Formats: sequence, structure tokens, C-alpha cells
Amino acid sequence: MDITKFKFEGSDVNNRLLMGHPSGLFILFFTEMWERFSYYGMRALLVLFLTSAILDGGWGWSREDALGLYGTYTMLVYFSPILGGLIADKFMGYRNAVALGALVMTLGHAAMALDTPMSLYIGIGLLVAGNGLFKPNISSIINGVYKKAQEKKDGAFTIFYMGVNAGAFLGIMLCGYIGETYGWHLGFGLAGVFMFFGMLQFWFSQGIFGKVGLSPSKTLDLADAVQGDVSSADKDEVVPSNVQRDRYIVVGVLAFFTVFFWAAFEQAGGSMTIFASDYTNRLLEGDAATLFRVGNTLLTVIPLAIITYVLYLLFKVTFDKYPLANVSLGISFVIIWALVIYMLKEQFSQESTEIPASWFGILNSFFIIAFAPLFSKIWESKFNPSGPIKFAFGLILLGLGFAVLAFGSNSIPQGAQTASVSIIWLILAYLLHTLGELCLSPVGLSYVSKLVPGAKIGLMFGLWYIAIGMGNKAAGSMGGMIDSITAEYSMSYFFMIFTIVPIAAGLVLMLLNPVLKKLMHGVK
Repeated sequence: MDITKFKFEGSDVNNRLLMGHPSGLFILFFTEMWERFSYYGMRALLVLFLTSAILDGGWGWSREDALGLYGTYTMLVYFSPILGGLIADKFMGYRNAVALGALVMTLGHAAMALDTPMSLYIGIGLLVAGNGLFKPNISSIINGVYKKAQEKKDGAFTIFYMGVNAGAFLGIMLCGYIGETYGWHLGFGLAGVFMFFGMLQFWFSQGIFGKVGLSPSKTLDLADAVQGDVSSADKDEVVPSNVQRDRYIVVGVLAFFTVFFWAAFEQAGGSMTIFASDYTNRLLEGDAATLFRVGNTLLTVIPLAIITYVLYLLFKVTFDKYPLANVSLGISFVIIWALVIYMLKEQFSQESTEIPASWFGILNSFFIIAFAPLFSKIWESKFNPSGPIKFAFGLILLGLGFAVLAFGSNSIPQGAQTASVSIIWLILAYLLHTLGELCLSPVGLSYVSKLVPGAKIGLMFGLWYIAIGMGNKAAGSMGGMIDSITAEYSMSYFFMIFTIVPIAAGLVLMLLNPVLKKLMHGVK
């Protein structure tokens, strides 16, 4: 694809390209990376902290109660963007909303670092509120940058999704390690340190976007639509309203199936974390421990080196115009490298290795980083399938991942509270889940931005996240049934439920594909 034909919105610096995309995309990449570091770092610890014994610094909650709070928290995290999108659309503009949201989340993590029940609940509340301002509006800025480059959008959101998972990878690894080794609240507090640096980096570099993301009256008006300066969805709202109605229907259908995906996928932070903690053999000795240490070092250092190289490329393009943003980002990476080196040194100094239960969560992020460039190229090639087909593949791959867990847990006796199955089953499950996620999640964001008018982008991203929030709440509720289902049936039966439902949903979506393609009226 000839990228020279595209003109990206924003300043001249924004049109200095990295990897075929505007440099501003990578400003958002790193801002989102640190926000996801904070979110996933906290999420990796929450259920483990709540179910841990009081003598171990936890609250000693039952699995059902802990997963209930987890489900409510993650649901609210995705419900709050509807309000944040409305506030940005009507009053603040996207950029101010992102900056304020980052500040509020920083304060939330600071509260969670204090070892009191009240501060933890206050912290959770601030995280929900800050996320509502941050989450939909950073995606809306991407939409504004690519207003005249719709064909590049799928690739842009996939690269952006690498930032999401780079942050998740580092957050789960480091917050999990610090929290499980040195204290839960230290892990919670570490998440806030990098949210703070992410906020500074975005604030000092936001001029790169020009007028994109300022108040709506400065970024979009009817004249733009008439002159053809906005997406096809914007034009259709001006003239054939029935076309836009059909596209809203497609968004609604895809959002419906998104609920099924996240209800199963978000077992990663709930029942799969419990499975890793209580049912998986995590104690390695001898050659197995050495192999894990070497593998974990490569798994950690190589992706971090790749991300650091992307940081170097961004420095080359933007340092002359935005030095404070680059310095903030540079300091955060110095801290990250110091923590990683310390963690790996400590692991090599021990004779045996007990894999932290939270460690398995990094596999999803590692596989995203490894495979996202490949998927980005596929979505920009002639082999690019339609959105509904991508969604269907995502659901089916997710179901197959749980089929692996169902098979691997077949030896666990009915009603057992502990077991010691091989770690290979979790590794394979995370691989399949990740491939499914790459087919669905970044593509969903891209299709929402293509199918709805620019003036309603913030609102529609908020509605999209409500669907994800419903899936997260369902994940907590269904995951909370792990004890009752395994007591009456088996662990294998529990995971088989999450095998059948996503695969069935994916097959239904395949059947609906011709109808949905027609309703999209040419959007690809």
C-alpha cells in the first residue's frame, strides 16, 4: 500500500512516519501502555489479595465473593466510558479528558498503596472514574488522526493494541512480582508510578495532534462533512440516514457477540488465576527451574528491548519539538529496566523457583506483542476477511483455548480444592485466547470508528465499552461458580462450559456475515 497518498491530521511532526504510521500514534501507544500497566498490574493482584489469608496480608475472602467484587470492578471500568465519552463530546474535548483521567487514576493507585480497607475502596472508585474519562477518548483521538486515512485504521488500532499489551505485560509481571513477594499494597502502588509518567508524557506532547481532540466545535462541523473531509459514516449521517441506521445495527450485533467473548476471556483475571494459584504445579527445581529462568529472561528482555527500540525511534522524530515528554518517557523506562534486572537477578539467585500465580497473565500480552504485527499485515493485505468473520474466528479460538484447559484438568478429582497439573495447559490456553483476541478486540474498535459518524465517536466508544463491561460482570459471576460447579461435576466440566458457548456464538456469527456485510454499505 502506498502510504504517501495519505495525509494524517495533526501537526507537521505528526506526519513524520514511524512504521508507516504518524508519530502521534506512538505518543498514544506509550500513553495507553502506562495506563494498561496500571490497570492490569492492579487486576493481576486483586483476586489473589482478596482470597489470600489474613496472616499473609490478604482479606481472606471466599472465591465467590472475591470474583464478585472483581466482576463489579471490571464492569464499572467499562461502563464509566459512556459518561466520559459524553463529557468529552459535549464539554472537555478528548485531550483534556485523557489528561484528567490519567491524573485521577494516578490518585486512585496512590490510595490503594495505603494498607486500609477504606483507601482500597476509594482507590477503586477513583480508578473507575479516571478510566471513564481516559478509555474512550484516547481511541477517539486516533479516529481523528486517521480521518482521511480510513484504510490504515485497522493496522493503526492493531499497533495501538500492542501498546495496550506491552503495558499489560509489564504491569502483570512487575506488579505481580512485587505484590506477591514484598507486599500486596506495594504492588498496587507501583502501578500508580507509571500512570503518573504516562500522564506527563501525554500532557507535554499533545501539541503533536494539532486541533485533533480539542473541543468538538473545533474539530468537526457540518462543512467538513459536505466537503468530504470526514469518514463515509459522517457523510451518510448528513444525507442517507437509513444507511447510518443499518450501520448502527451492525455495531449493535457486534457488541452483542462481544459480550460472549469477554464473559469467557476475562476468566483470565478470575477463575484462570485461581486455577494457576491452586491447581497448577508452579514449583520448579533443578533443570526445570533453570529452563524457566532462562525462558523467563528471554520472555521479559526481548519484548522490553523491542519496545525500547520503538521508544528510540520516537525520540528521533519528536525530541526536538517535545523534549519534556521524551524525558518523562525516558525516566519511566530507566525505572522499568532497573526493576526487571533486579527481579531476574533475584530469581537466578535461588535454587528452586516458584512461578508467581500472576505470571501466567503475561503470556497473553507476550503473544499479543509477538503476533500483532503479523495480524496487522494480514488485515492490510488481500486476505483481509470481513469484520464479522474476524469476530467469529476470535470466538472460536477462544473456545478452543478453554477446550485445552478442560482436557488438561480432566485428572482433577471432583470437588478438589487443590491439584498439581502441568503448566503447559495454561500456556496453550493463553496462546489460543490471544490469537482470538487479536481477531476481535482491536478490529472491534476500528469498526466502531468506521461505522459511526465522527460527531458521535466518543459516545459510541462508550457504548461499546458497556458491552465489554457486561461481559466482564458475567465473567465474575460465572467464574464465582467455580467451587459449586467443580463440587457437583468437575473442573473439566467447568471449563467445557466456556468451550461450547464461544464456539457456538462464533458459528452463528459466520452465518450472519452476508447480512451484516450488506448492512455495512461498503465499509470494510
